[in-house]
Amino acid sequence: MQFSSTFPGSRTMKYFSSLLFGSFLAAVLASPIEVSAYNYPVSEPFAATVVGTPQALQAQVPKKIRVKEFNLQVFPDRATPKLFWYNRGLPYSMAYQKDRAPLIFIISGTGSSYNSDKMQFLQKSFYQAGFHVVNISSTTHPDFIIAASENNLPGHLEDDARDLYRVMKLIAQRHQKDFEVSDYYLTGYSLGAAHSAFISKLDESEQAFNFKKVLLINPPVSLLNSVELLDDMAYNNIPGGIDNINAYLNDLIETFSEIYREEDDLEFDDDFLYTVYSKKLPEDTSKIAALVGMSFRLAAANMVFTSDVMTNAGYIVPKNRMLGSSDSLTNYSKVAYRIRFLQYFDELLYPYYKGKDASLTREVLLEKFSLQDIEDYLRNSDKIGLMHNADDLILDDGEIDYFKDVFQSRATIYPIGGHCGNIKYKQNIEDMLGFFGEVR
Repeated sequence: MQFSSTFPGSRTMKYFSSLLFGSFLAAVLASPIEVSAYNYPVSEPFAATVVGTPQALQAQVPKKIRVKEFNLQVFPDRATPKLFWYNRGLPYSMAYQKDRAPLIFIISGTGSSYNSDKMQFLQKSFYQAGFHVVNISSTTHPDFIIAASENNLPGHLEDDARDLYRVMKLIAQRHQKDFEVSDYYLTGYSLGAAHSAFISKLDESEQAFNFKKVLLINPPVSLLNSVELLDDMAYNNIPGGIDNINAYLNDLIETFSEIYREEDDLEFDDDFLYTVYSKKLPEDTSKIAALVGMSFRLAAANMVFTSDVMTNAGYIVPKNRMLGSSDSLTNYSKVAYRIRFLQYFDELLYPYYKGKDASLTREVLLEKFSLQDIEDYLRNSDKIGLMHNADDLILDDGEIDYFKDVFQSRATIYPIGGHCGNIKYKQNIEDMLGFFGEVR
């Protein structure tokens, strides 16, 4: 493009220059924050995902906080299969301040519980900053499927969000006299981040919380894209394929045992995993990819099996076969390990939703499994922020650029960290608290 070399006067020239500068400034302010000075130590994304953050580089959090665990009766009249005799409602944890303070809900990632290692670390971080903190398990965790999922079939992001929102409202009602809340906030990581986006949109109409700010940490763009990538990691990298999972696990245990014998004072934590990586696995990415994929396979198998039993679908367990606590689950687990998420979608989820709406097509339902379904809301909601890693292995080609385009200046993009590997890193925690605004 060429501009004319002649202008009618200096005033016009100054005006034109101010327009150019204003446009440039707006573009700069709208650009994502791409972190360059970043000293997270694990540059390989698969390794970062598994290893996490060595303790010396983690944010400092207290060893103990004022926290209690509770069970919530979401559907008091629901009959629970005998196999799940242990279920006493949906467990969750509450860390609370003595005085009036903001409350933040944290939603866990795929297959993860409210008291997983990452969830406890985040809870301590936000509590230390002055928040009341409620930790809630993923909708894909068996406890949630049994006690809090309306249809017992997790995966549909909007319906999952409604289930979580129902739980959050019940928790708020239960504790409304226990402490004072000044404002409500929301965050989640991985699948929990995607759920947080849909919960925020739901709250715009129902206004039970009027969230002041919402932070999405390492969400997928498309749930189907991400789970297919994760499934491929197991199917393509376990030597001998998914049928050889036991041999792979035995080999992994031997590797861990060898490190234990060499290092006397290691505990099974991020430091231990970092030692295993640095001594045994740095040149064999396929082994680490297999570990990431296998972890997802185990979580997905638990989800599919629990959903099948709760709905009596006859998908894995024969229809009307009432399993008890003494029944062997070995053969069922072998089947569950082999079911990819897309099979679960095609053979359980789609038939269920098709039964509710005969005109529903597979393609339309697939769109509901993506943040693109609420893209307009995400583009225009100033209260929603994003933290992500440029090398996140659950993102397909071009998806990190999609996030940059949608969130603009509300996106913070780290160059490395894999999938949530840097979530405990001190700079990440500082940035999280900075987004919400520390209250202490």
